[in-house]
Amino acid sequence: MKGRLRDVEELKRIDKLKIQTKTAYRKPQTKLLKIIMINIRKATPADASAIIDFQQKMAWETEHITLVPEIIDKGVKAVFNDSSHGQYWMAEEKGNIVASLLITYEWSDWRNCNVWWFQSVYVLPEFRRTGIFRLMYMHIKNEADKESVAGLRLYVETNNSVAQHTYEALGMKSLHYKMFEWMKE
Repeated sequence: MKGRLRDVEELKRIDKLKIQTKTAYRKPQTKLLKIIMINIRKATPADASAIIDFQQKMAWETEHITLVPEIIDKGVKAVFNDSSHGQYWMAEEKGNIVASLLITYEWSDWRNCNVWWFQSVYVLPEFRRTGIFRLMYMHIKNEADKESVAGLRLYVETNNSVAQHTYEALGMKSLHYKMFEWMKE
């Protein structure tokens, strides 16, 4: 009986090894790695139509609202006409605009310098999760260091966990503040 018990235990051990072997030697799923070259640059007035298009897409994606074309057109162009409103930045791949963002300025009397805010961030859907925002963030952070800016801030929808993880991975911290607003209808 002892021999049989040992044989049964040995078979169980061999079966277990087979199962482990099957899982250990599965062929890994392969994804094609697409290498993209991204150019980050300050926007020019010629980029206004792309920025307007991105803002209309973002408004629909995030809030299901349609922006009034005349208002968004004037709003975007106002940034180019008065740099105190902010500065747009673009990401290009092979000469095609794939992302944009707006940096606006908040004066900090506590620090006696500006804090830059990321706003109106939009990346084309097919380019999301490819590191484009990371590249834009790092570029802006380097620019902020040159300008002696106190820091960088942004706000994010509370249910957008993907974006929140991206910002945390960049070293940004979630703060103890809540945002409140009043907007004219």
